[in-house]
Amino acid sequence: MQNSDVIIIGGGVSGLMAGIELAQNGKKVIILEKEDVVGGQCKTEVLDVKGEKYRFDYGGHRFITHNKELLAFVEEVLGDDLLVAQRSSVILHQNKVYEYPLNLKNLIKVAPFRMLFGAFLDSIKVVLGLSKPDDTNFKTWITSRFGKTLYNNFFGPYTEKLWGVKPETLSSDWAGQRISLIDLKDVISKLLFKSKKTARTYARDFRYPKHGFGGLPLKMAAKFEALGGIIVRNAEVQSFVFNDHKIQEIQTPQGSFSGDHIISTMPLNEMSKKLGFESNLGFRSLRFLCLALDIKDFSPHTWQYVSDFELLPTRIQEPKRRSEHMAPKGKSSIMLELPCNVGDNVWNMDEKELLEIVKKDLKKLNFEIEDKIIDYFSFKTEHAYNMMDVDYNINRDRTIEYLARFENLTMAGRQGTFRYIFLDTAMETGLMAASKVLGKNITQKEIFNHRNEKTVIETNSVA
Repeated sequence: MQNSDVIIIGGGVSGLMAGIELAQNGKKVIILEKEDVVGGQCKTEVLDVKGEKYRFDYGGHRFITHNKELLAFVEEVLGDDLLVAQRSSVILHQNKVYEYPLNLKNLIKVAPFRMLFGAFLDSIKVVLGLSKPDDTNFKTWITSRFGKTLYNNFFGPYTEKLWGVKPETLSSDWAGQRISLIDLKDVISKLLFKSKKTARTYARDFRYPKHGFGGLPLKMAAKFEALGGIIVRNAEVQSFVFNDHKIQEIQTPQGSFSGDHIISTMPLNEMSKKLGFESNLGFRSLRFLCLALDIKDFSPHTWQYVSDFELLPTRIQEPKRRSEHMAPKGKSSIMLELPCNVGDNVWNMDEKELLEIVKKDLKKLNFEIEDKIIDYFSFKTEHAYNMMDVDYNINRDRTIEYLARFENLTMAGRQGTFRYIFLDTAMETGLMAASKVLGKNITQKEIFNHRNEKTVIETNSVA
């Protein structure tokens, strides 16, 4: 058995942030990472084609923050490897390209008359107060604020494809936290006057590591180890030894560990199950299909949302739009995000079969690149999105209440708090967990609800 002041479960950015803060304050810390490389959902995969490297992140990471100290930390860790990039996004819908976020000029230019007329009638109902805000579920949240026309064309099909369930079974929190325009009057104001107070979701400029976001946790890990911290890789938690009030032992393939304090970034549902409680919480997974292309540019856009329900991808990303170092000089690549559940057809599908489906979908989207594909591969992530169904808050609260009995346990991170949070917020929860262990005035409740705005706004980003 290995003993330490603090055991941290998970070597993602949240766990590493906590580890660095604790080590700097003289604590003996061991991080248990289930993979052979740190990073969690913040890793970068590399496709090597005859010595040329194509890099792909686990998702669409970008660093934006209002926290000056956190920005200074990231700048110090990454140094000259930290770039400034600018996001460009569009929506692909029924063979038309819409600017994202929507603006009035583009809608009038691109949208068919029937859609414009329907949206106009919907807006009249909202402006006249005939449609009152309804937060019962995702569908009612959208239709009561934007109308059925925009819901049926954009929000509904995309959301059902992303989550794999009917939007009326999802909590309105997903809309409230991801769609920051409060109501149609606000939409009209932003469309007509182009308010500079843009929603956090729509932030244009961001910081980005030169060779992909996986570079950040790797350098954080090096800093942590230089401070005397220990990272045990391939150490997936198999079980716990515990009583009613304390976790006494953590059992892994690399041996058993114990600590005065335990910080866990393990998914909340998995953590609770290993400690004897079924949470009824779940996650939506993603499979990424990555294509190396023998073309200089695929498009001018960082990512493109695919709203058509019958097409498999939800989003197409071109990594070199974030950093030119993500693809060889003169060439490019794309990564297609394919929502799925562990064990379903998309999750298990042979890569060649998956490629054939995606090639057909790309052709339907007017991307003729079949003869430009040099190589391809795919990778997966099980815990991409916490499933925010209509009952998730009740189940989350019950789970939090159960885990509160373990006096030496602190949960942190995106999966550990069961929150759809941005990278900077995940890092902040790690810092908060470390502060709690160090005896500062931080509670577990504060960590679980950190930055839990109904609308996620980034009006004072310093990044």
